[in-house]
Amino acid sequence: MTKGLSRRMKAAVAVVAITAQLGVLATPASAFCGFYVAKADAKLFNKASKVVLAWDDGKAAVTMASDYEGDPKEFAVVIPVPTFIEKSQIGVVAMNTIDHLDAFTAPRLVEYYDPDPCVQRNYDSWSGLALRMAPVASAPVEKSRAHGVTVEASYEVGEYDVQILSARQSDGLVDWLTDNGYRMPAGVEAVLGSYIKQSMHFFVAKVNLGRMESAGRRFLRPLQVRYETRKFMLPLRLGTVNADGPQDLIVLALTRKGRVETTNYRTVKLPTGMDVPLYVKDEFGKFYTAMFDRAVAREDRRAVFLEYAWDLGSCDPCSAEPLAIAELQTLGARWAGSGGGGFVTRLHVRYDAAHFPEDLSFIETRDRENFQGRYVLRHPWRGDANCSAGDRYWASLPPRFAREADTLADLTGWSPERISAQMRQTGQPFTVPASGASDLIDRVLRGGR
Repeated sequence: MTKGLSRRMKAAVAVVAITAQLGVLATPASAFCGFYVAKADAKLFNKASKVVLAWDDGKAAVTMASDYEGDPKEFAVVIPVPTFIEKSQIGVVAMNTIDHLDAFTAPRLVEYYDPDPCVQRNYDSWSGLALRMAPVASAPVEKSRAHGVTVEASYEVGEYDVQILSARQSDGLVDWLTDNGYRMPAGVEAVLGSYIKQSMHFFVAKVNLGRMESAGRRFLRPLQVRYETRKFMLPLRLGTVNADGPQDLIVLALTRKGRVETTNYRTVKLPTGMDVPLYVKDEFGKFYTAMFDRAVAREDRRAVFLEYAWDLGSCDPCSAEPLAIAELQTLGARWAGSGGGGFVTRLHVRYDAAHFPEDLSFIETRDRENFQGRYVLRHPWRGDANCSAGDRYWASLPPRFAREADTLADLTGWSPERISAQMRQTGQPFTVPASGASDLIDRVLRGGR
């Protein structure tokens, strides 16, 4: 499924669970502005999966994306689902649609350019400048009760063979999966047993190589399953059983109304809106992963992080164009375009069995406030500024650069010495025209604050 998952799948078929019942919401626009520079999408994280959840009054559509790169015959997924699933409730989705949503919601780097300090402006009437961009018949139901497992239905969906199972006991389900070619990791029985006690069904899919080759496909498409449920939850625990370390999960939730939060773990907004040194422009990926690592550690690895919450029809600044109505409907938001603006919530969780012993439970809130993980570069004015306001402006730069360096150190844990050296190497400070402040700026960055 993910790059991390492909490492864990050494021989036969691995088992993973990434699915959910979840809801998301809507909000007014607010002007953050700035020129978009770069984004921090899911590709930055080595073991990252993406799940798109479209929710509307108990109707859920769950689309599971992966960057699985192994042998397709080794791919399989086992997902607890709350109810029996008909073939009409299963589909495949083009990966680029999910990638579009990932890019649209990704944390971003923006930049501003200081104006000439000698030119007076009415800032109260200026809101900034933003970049805006605009079937094959089912097989007969197998009623054999071997191992206490019933194959309720078998379907052919694109390149996948899908079965819907019910089970009476976890050891029987493990035996059935093992007998059918699935290699089960140690510890899976207890987790499966907890879902069986909740009377959940199991959605099992593996690749049909013949159909995949005849269709000329080289890559696996994301699977989508739709159902009705009253439970807002995400069964993470199967995904921890065969993991060799913490995993990252990006949850992209689409709804008509407000924002989604977890109820059994803290939902924490990522640090946002900070000014950082200009050299971060060339190291934004390194910066964001270091910042996220530090945020996770500060929450004792037990929090779910909000990275983005915004109306689906707008962005400010845009890291990708808003999704078309057809794309949203493909991802399960079938209400898109029927009136009212949809909303997207992006949640990021780094999880393992020790720190996330329970599946995630969610609640819809009425919070309609826009939020984005957003980090700011501010380019100093580089022209002449021979006026008293210009003198004040040059004098303000040293403490500003010092604050940027301190902020970067606090966000990432990087050493202040490394940051100051990097700022000097990349031209911050710079030569100040017609001013003696350049020496002062350089002295600040050398540590003499």
